[in-house]
Amino acid sequence: MMKELIGTGVALITPFKSDLSVDIDALHKIVNYCIDGGVEYLVVLGTTGESVTLTKEEKQLVMDTVTIANAGRVPLVVGVGGNNTYAVIEELKTLDLTNYEAILSVSPYYNKPTQEGIFQHFLAIAEASPKPIILYNVPGRTGSNMLPATVARLANASENIVAIKEASGSMVQVQELIKTCPEGFHVISGDDITALPTVLAGGSGVISVIGQGLPSEFSEMIRAGLRGEVEEAYSLHYSMQEGMDLIFQEGNPAGIKAIFEALQLSRASVRLPLMEATAGLKQKIQHFIKPFVRVTAG
Repeated sequence: MMKELIGTGVALITPFKSDLSVDIDALHKIVNYCIDGGVEYLVVLGTTGESVTLTKEEKQLVMDTVTIANAGRVPLVVGVGGNNTYAVIEELKTLDLTNYEAILSVSPYYNKPTQEGIFQHFLAIAEASPKPIILYNVPGRTGSNMLPATVARLANASENIVAIKEASGSMVQVQELIKTCPEGFHVISGDDITALPTVLAGGSGVISVIGQGLPSEFSEMIRAGLRGEVEEAYSLHYSMQEGMDLIFQEGNPAGIKAIFEALQLSRASVRLPLMEATAGLKQKIQHFIKPFVRVTAG
């Protein structure tokens, strides 16, 4: 199964209408845009999908919409995580995961567990999950860092734990993961800026934010990296580097939603406590995206 999740996955936004309800039509367009652009798989209800401000019904609506729009073309992954282990296990029991290949589960946030607490949390989830688990380490959001030794321990302890989305931003940590985790375990970049270096170091790919806005260029960069075509891959990386910085200047997903507005695929609306990108940032993003539009959206 995990062979299919090599290359570029994208953490899909949840587009909203002007009244902040879920925009089903826009979501259909975005799914098609990403698949037509060549991404290898789609991740729904992650951080970028604003999952923390969606109701249970809206989450199911997003999952169903993506399933229908995808029509079996690429593998689907869904985010199911939290800082209450038993609540995560209950959610896994109630969700219809038929059309999903794997679960992306974030390391517990806010309550800052020890490494042993993180280990036991994921072990309990892996035992309860009907689908393989992709661990998600994002210390900037969770307040704790899941160390490579803990990840390797989990990978060895459960066959249902198959990969990690690593978003510490530390290439030293990425290299340690690749070195210490067992063969067949996938180290996936969770940061756009470290995606190519991760692949060149031996990682399996990326779960990207900007990749959904620039699907053909980003997925080709990762494919070139996986083929070892370093010069071509870095040429693509540098062409997109400004955008990788811009889309996070006012938080995620405000920036990537501004790209989709510039591409006329969806509105830039986000739900509180997040704020829509400012006019100044939107202008910079429009200027950045202009040279790509002929290639990706034409």
